[in-house]
Amino acid sequence: MGLALGGGGALGAAHVGVLKALREHHVLPKVVAGTSAGSLVGAAFAAGLSIAKIEEAVLDADWSTFGRLRPTARLGLLDSAALLDTIDRLGGEPLIEELPRRFAAVATDLRTRRAVILDRGRLGPALRASIAVPGMFSPVVTGDQILVDGGLAANLPIAATHHLGATFTIAVRLRPEWEHVPVVRSAAAIAELERRPDVLMIHPDLDGCSQWSRADVPRIIDAGYAAASTALHEWKTQQTHAA
Repeated sequence: MGLALGGGGALGAAHVGVLKALREHHVLPKVVAGTSAGSLVGAAFAAGLSIAKIEEAVLDADWSTFGRLRPTARLGLLDSAALLDTIDRLGGEPLIEELPRRFAAVATDLRTRRAVILDRGRLGPALRASIAVPGMFSPVVTGDQILVDGGLAANLPIAATHHLGATFTIAVRLRPEWEHVPVVRSAAAIAELERRPDVLMIHPDLDGCSQWSRADVPRIIDAGYAAASTALHEWKTQQTHAA
């Protein structure tokens, strides 16, 4: 079973509520993929941090200054130094392939506009690439790839969980305000995903919540928990009736 965590700045705090609901329902996926903010929560979960510690980290994060303002490369106004604090909570910079759960962070190759699944190598650069919103963070250059925020190509990383071997995926869609790129996030495509038998879609009610504000984080966590609890209860009921 896979868990696909979408991006959306502080809205990614909803993933903590989802993890709480998964624990209560004794559903703990072995495969995790995340895009942008989803990659941060997903990496912490895949690394074996307790949900309580993940929640503490999310509550402590200052989302309004997540990238500390300072001039950097010409493609980025902010740097990702604050992300190092999150990585430190994982115990340094482990290799992705050595995490207790299979994990992938999703980035976008700025040259091809295609999603890049980062499932091997050092965790830190993979997370930096996945959150590198163009114009805010500097891109991560590796080989012939210029990697930026994964939300530009695959904000809901279901394909990444399949790549890692999952045959069923619980997907958490946040739909942040800044998303306007016409890719998989279209209403028709999302509706199709929700009908797929191999996907359980969770969509927290985040209306009125800011993706860059710390103040809304507790409410966002609660919204993730509520949406996941409802979805998991309905899914388990369907499984029982189908048996």
